[in-house]
This record gives sequence, C-alpha cells and structure tokens, in this order.
Amino acid sequence: MKGRIFASASVAAIALVATPAYAQDQSASQDNNTQSEAQSASEIVVTATRRAERLQDVPLSVTAFQQEELTEKGIVGYEGLARETPGVVVNKPTANFNNFTARGIATNGYGANLQGTVAIYIDELPISANGNSTILDPTLFDVERVEFLRGPQGTLFGSSSLAGAVRILTKSPDLDEVQASALVDIGLTGSDSLRQRYNGMVNVPIITDRLGLRVVGFYRHEDGWVDNIGTGVKNSNVLKAYGGRAELEWQPNDRFRARATFIYENSKPEDSALTNPNLGKFVRRSDRPDLFEGELHSYNLSLDWDLGFANFTSSTTYATFDQSFVVDLAGTFAQTIPFALDAYAYDDVWVQEMRLASQTSGPLEWIVGSFFYGKERQVDYNYRSNEQFIDEYNITGLPDEYYSRFTGIGRSTELAAFGELTYRFGEKFWLTGGLRYTSTEVRANTRAGGYTSNYLAVAPALVAANYKLGWNFVPTAVPAALGRRVTDGSLSYKVSASFKPSPSLTTYATISTGFRAPVANARAGLVSVVDPTDIVIPDGADSDSLTNYEVGLKGYWLNGALSANLAFYYIDWRDIQVQANRLSDQIQFATNIGAATSKGVELELAVRPTRGLLFTFNGSYNDAKVTELTDQEAAMSGAEKGIQLASPHFQGSATVRYDFAVGDNADVFMAANAAHVGKYPGLFPNVPGRPTLINPTYDYTDAYTTVNLYAGVTTGGAKITAYVENLLDNDAITYVHPEAFLDGRYARLRPRTIGIRVGYDF
Repeated sequence: MKGRIFASASVAAIALVATPAYAQDQSASQDNNTQSEAQSASEIVVTATRRAERLQDVPLSVTAFQQEELTEKGIVGYEGLARETPGVVVNKPTANFNNFTARGIATNGYGANLQGTVAIYIDELPISANGNSTILDPTLFDVERVEFLRGPQGTLFGSSSLAGAVRILTKSPDLDEVQASALVDIGLTGSDSLRQRYNGMVNVPIITDRLGLRVVGFYRHEDGWVDNIGTGVKNSNVLKAYGGRAELEWQPNDRFRARATFIYENSKPEDSALTNPNLGKFVRRSDRPDLFEGELHSYNLSLDWDLGFANFTSSTTYATFDQSFVVDLAGTFAQTIPFALDAYAYDDVWVQEMRLASQTSGPLEWIVGSFFYGKERQVDYNYRSNEQFIDEYNITGLPDEYYSRFTGIGRSTELAAFGELTYRFGEKFWLTGGLRYTSTEVRANTRAGGYTSNYLAVAPALVAANYKLGWNFVPTAVPAALGRRVTDGSLSYKVSASFKPSPSLTTYATISTGFRAPVANARAGLVSVVDPTDIVIPDGADSDSLTNYEVGLKGYWLNGALSANLAFYYIDWRDIQVQANRLSDQIQFATNIGAATSKGVELELAVRPTRGLLFTFNGSYNDAKVTELTDQEAAMSGAEKGIQLASPHFQGSATVRYDFAVGDNADVFMAANAAHVGKYPGLFPNVPGRPTLINPTYDYTDAYTTVNLYAGVTTGGAKITAYVENLLDNDAITYVHPEAFLDGRYARLRPRTIGIRVGYDF
C-alpha cells in the first residue's frame, strides 16, 4: 500500500511538470534564487567578512546557497552542500557523524578527539567545536543563506577553521506581514524504505515594524536500508529527528535591533549505516544497535546597534549538547569476545562575541572584535561484556555486564581579539589585512568513583583455552586523575590585495593562516593491559598551523550569461594533529607529525546560452601529501612520507537546467546533475607503534559518480518537485573507518531514491 500510494503521487507530479510550453524568463529575487537568469553573480550579497558585501568583491573562495536552491535540490544537510561546493567532500559514515574535508586538509575521515578542519556555525554558535565527530546534521529549512568559505578563516572564525568555515544563517522574523510556509518531502529508497520529511514555518508581526516572531519546526522519519544480522533487524538504520527554532525580534527604532533565538534539535538514529562488505552489500553486524544520538538546545541573544560611525554587534549563546555513543567494539578481537562501549557525553557551551564594524564613508573600512568560547564536557564511559558470555564462562566478581565504568571531565576555553582593515585606493584596487590573537587552554580529568578490571587481558585467554570452570574478576577503583593542563597562544593573519580591472571582473591574491587548539589525551600515560609493550598513550597534541597562498578571479560577462570563479592555492600545513589508535586495545589518542602540502585549483562556472537554459559546473583538482616526517612520528602515527592525505585528487559536479512557462500562471523547471568524487585513503598505511607493519584496516574509498534528476512546477504559492536521487543506483564505498574495533567500517552511497516534494507559501 505504501509503495502504491507513493508511485501514484510520483506519476501525477511527473505528468504535471512534463507539460510542454513556450520558453520565457523566470524572475526571482536576489535573496531567494541563485539559479535565476535575472540574477547575475554581481548581485549576491554575503556576510563572510562579518559585513554585507557583494560576493563578487569578497577576496575569498565562497559558495553561497539560497533557500530556494536548497529546496529544489533536496539539500537538507551536509551531503548536498559538499556535492555543490568545489574542493569539498563530507565524511559521513552514518547519521550524526559529519566531518568536512576542504582542500585536502585531512588525515582521515574521522578525527576522533580532534577539532574538525572546517568550522561549522549555526548563526554564531560553532557546532563543530565538539572535539569529535558526533556532530548534528541540522535541517536546512527556512534559512537565509548557507555560506561555504574555503581556505583558512582564522582571523574571523578562530580555531577549527583550518581549511574553511560553513555558516548556516537562519532567517530573521519579518516585522511587517504574516507569513507561513510548509514543505513535505516523501521519498522511497530502494524498494521498501520510506523517507518522510516535514517542515513548517509561521511568521507573525506582534507589533508592526517593531516586534515579530518566527517559528520553524521539522520532523524526519527515514526508514533504513542496511540490515543488521547481529540484531536480526532489517533496514535497521532508521533515522528519527525532530526539532525547530523560535526567533523573537524587537526593533524599537531604525538604529537598534535585538533578536532572541532558541534552537532545538533531537536526532535519534536507531542504528549505524556502516557496513561489512564481507557480509553483503548493505549488511552490518553488531550485538546491539550502534547509536550515535545528539540533542541540542541553543539559546542566543543578539544585539545590533547602529552608532553612526560604526555598527556594534553582540552575540551571546548558551548551548547544551547531549550525545549517545553506543558502539560494538568486538571487531578488535575478531568477534571472539563481547566488547562494547556505552558512552554518554554532556556538553555545556558558552559563546560570546562582540564586534564593531565601521560605517563611515571613505577609503578606510575596519572591524574589531573579541571572542570567548568555553566548554565543559562530561563523558560517562561504560565498557561492557554481555550476560550470555559471563554466564557461559562462569565469570564472577563483576557487578553486572559492565567490566569498567568511569567518568571523564574535559574543559576548554578560547579567548581571542581580532580585527581587519581594508583600504581602498579608488574603485579598482584595495588592500585588506587581518589579525587574530587566540589564547587556548584545555584539560582532561578523570573523576573518582568508577572501577575497572583486566577483562580485556583475561577474556581472550579464556576463549582461547575454552576455559569455562569459572573466573573471578576483582574490579579496582578508578582514582581521580588531574590531566595535563595544555595552553597555547596563536596569532593568525590574513593579507590580501584585490584588483578590479573592470566592473565585471575582480582578481585577488591572499595569504591567510589557521590553526586548531591543542589536545589533551584523557588517558595520557596509560599502559595497555593487553600488551604492555605497546605504545604508552602520550600527553596530547600541540596546536597545528596552516598557511594558505591563493590567487583567484571572479567574473561575469554578457550581462550575466557567463560567470566564473577560479582559485589556485598552495597550502603549507605544519605540526599536524593526527588521531591514532593503539593496536592492542584500540584506545584513541592524539599526537603531532611533521608537515604536509596541498596544492590545487577550484572552478565554478555558469553559462546561460539562451533564455531558460543554464549550465553550471564546479570542480577541483587537489594534490595533498605528507612532506616531512621523522622516524619517531612515523612510528607513532602510522604515516609515511609522500603518502596521499584523506582527500580525492578530483571532485566535481555538473548541472543542466531548463526553465519555461506553462500558460500565464505556472513556471516549470527540469534539471539533471552528475557529481563525481575520486578515490582516497581512509587513514595512514601503517600500524601505530609498528611502522613496518601494514595496517590491516588500510583501504581506499571508491571513485564514484552519481546522477540526480529533478523536475518541478511553481504555480501561485505552490511548488511541486519530482526527483530521482542516485539514478544509476551506484553502491560505491564513500568512507573507510580508520579503527579496527568496528566490524562494519564502510559507508556506501544511499540507494536510488525517488520522491516528490510539495511546498506552499501562504
């Protein structure tokens, strides 16, 4: 029944949008449709430099997405953004595991315990600063804009923006009119997995021109497509997510504005999507569902005050982020003993930023500001066996199936002052310089009160000897431990020169830097109970640093019928933070290695040869590899000099779109998109601590191409779009997990999905 209803709706929608008609122009506002023929590249306005500027004039590589483009292409999260942005891939093995790689700056796709190399912001909240990969995939509905800034953004966005920054900018309330919209997306993945996405928005001016409220809500229920033979659940990786935001804006006069924002997101996948190719194409195995859940509460108060000579902005955010990390680790011992981790993390985050941006006329423009970020993270670690194994081997002494429980507390702060200055030598040439000094401090402690045991050393021996006569474990108390306090001070800078030889062409040359905060290993000094000769966990990793040299051009010609953005870059990355795993017990730790270089080219191209017809292309070529490495660094990390970093050489996407009218009241579009990502290694090739031993988990992703089709009609306030995602049903491997403890370490493309989206603006 589910399939018949869905098929009928899809056929009706496709028949509707396929009606022939004469071609004519479509018009759309600058804020709502980046694909419109009426809009040239010179009209797009972004705030990537913390002030409103035309995209054409920003001396950065920036890709901007408006809401209508996101909706038409079904971009609800990070995967779609990566597909449409040159030089970017997203490492997404399963729901709530999200790490962008930009310009080749990645050593693996996981980066446990490390900051990401691309900062992710929802308005002023940096959600990527969690220090691991459990990062929510926020729903992109009713947003003002999404900006993807490539290259280090250390001067304006601080640590974690080593290779770029993603800014998700939500819409402010409209103080003049009542608005409402709804968007429903129903899709069918494979033959029997229903995907449901529901979104709604209501905007109410409480006091016209003075006070307004905007409320957004969403609910997603997406059936899975991966079977778990360990739990016996078919299509086990179901995703349920819900939440929304409320924004209240007060504008008592033309010079002052206050906005209070509350955001809530709860993402509850029922199992992981990681697979084991040895078991089947979309098959995994774990004794219980692997759960990577996240719940975000965010409260923000933003003040904007026009002082005449400058604009003052203050943004205060308090957020909590609760996470579940429940994972079967039995792959460490080839499934011979039960071994799992139930970890629950609780983050409390404060973010305060204040900045002053000049508004006076004249050749000099400036911005100065301060930034504070503070986070406390509590993690409850619960390592378990299972009751069946305990009974079978007559194990006593453990209070329950958990053989180890303890709590870690991590605290980190970041305090920064920053500024940028632009001087214009007329309309054709200007210089920009920026500085940011950041002081960081991190510390990881262990709270007293837990217990541990030598289960991992004894249990494999019991199985090997088939010894079932009984064994008594004597748990030992976990004492309080004060971790090493790690501090650092980093100076980031940016210098750029821009030249505009004509109104339609801007060229620039930029040198910019970025860094990541230092890392303190929570279990520093720990000796392996499985193999005491293995690596002793080091204290942590110092800050790494990156310098980006870039030249580029942005141009549009023939009244916007042709536009292009082109950038060449060379990156020097030093004291690289890397994540490694001790072989004997797979404990994660962070360390540093020497240096790497990344060099490449990025291109964005749009051609409108005739009315209604649009061709777009984005692509990049990148060569990123390790260039400096000592023998000791190689032994600790498993890296080799000259090895390719975890990024493809080539990545790109091409789209053809045709718009035409049906009668006087309906506009129709049809589009096809093909995206390609080259293969790349998922980790370093050697075993940490055993530099002559090839890591058994070392592997590459597949090179793959996906094709998506879209067709839609807009009439009145309604917009209906039919789509096919992954038309060729490509099942390529898109991710390789670097750690041996997982039985399933590979992510694949989502199977072919057909569907229909219906939106209405009231």
